[in-house]
Amino acid sequence: MPLEAPLAPAAERAADLNARYRHHSANAVLEHSLSDAQVGRIALVSSFGAESVALLHMVSVHDRSVPVVFLDTQMLFAETLDYQRDLAERLGLSDVRVIQPDRIELFLRDPEGELHLSDPDACCTLRKVEPLDDALGPFDAWITGRKRFQGGQRTGMEFFEADDFGRIKVNPLAHWTPQDVQDYILNNRLPQHPLVGRGFPSIGCAPCTSRVAAGEDPRAGRWRGRAKLECGIHFVNGRAVRPGTQI
Repeated sequence: MPLEAPLAPAAERAADLNARYRHHSANAVLEHSLSDAQVGRIALVSSFGAESVALLHMVSVHDRSVPVVFLDTQMLFAETLDYQRDLAERLGLSDVRVIQPDRIELFLRDPEGELHLSDPDACCTLRKVEPLDDALGPFDAWITGRKRFQGGQRTGMEFFEADDFGRIKVNPLAHWTPQDVQDYILNNRLPQHPLVGRGFPSIGCAPCTSRVAAGEDPRAGRWRGRAKLECGIHFVNGRAVRPGTQI
């Protein structure tokens, strides 16, 4: 059996994919991503958060066996954990991989579970960035639910990007508006995260997520009172870039 040819560098592949699929719809970009040889082995990374159901449903329509990586930081809301289990079953997702931080590293670096109080960036690195990097080791690409309307460096985001680890990030919903997301959820009669109706339009770990008042930015409840709006999973030039940062 002939060996598969090695993939070109991620930046080259992302540029080629964007040139070919730039004017396609979100659904078409996703469909091609699951089969295009230039994308390679792919997984969906999902927080099962406020808007996650749209992309999860879209993936399930095409292929329910696509690996879905879910980060259980061990600080999530109980509602998120219940929603993850219920939604995966409802959509028939057959390869959901629930990953957690390394127990030894947690003991060494956050034995009291209070690192988020003194150094939230270090906490996110320990509980999110490092476990995700390990989980994505077998893959050449990963699907995200990031969108341009979320601001910052995301305003110029393409469908395909190269990450700092030689993988491609696929952003099928890059051009969607908040109304597009809601329309998709309503039109497909999909269940929303139970905390959305309680004032949580953006949902992360319980200690670092608060309710959002009417008129506030949807992400105002994430790390409230701190100069932090990204968990660190999405990097540009080796660092997490917060909304408003010039690159």
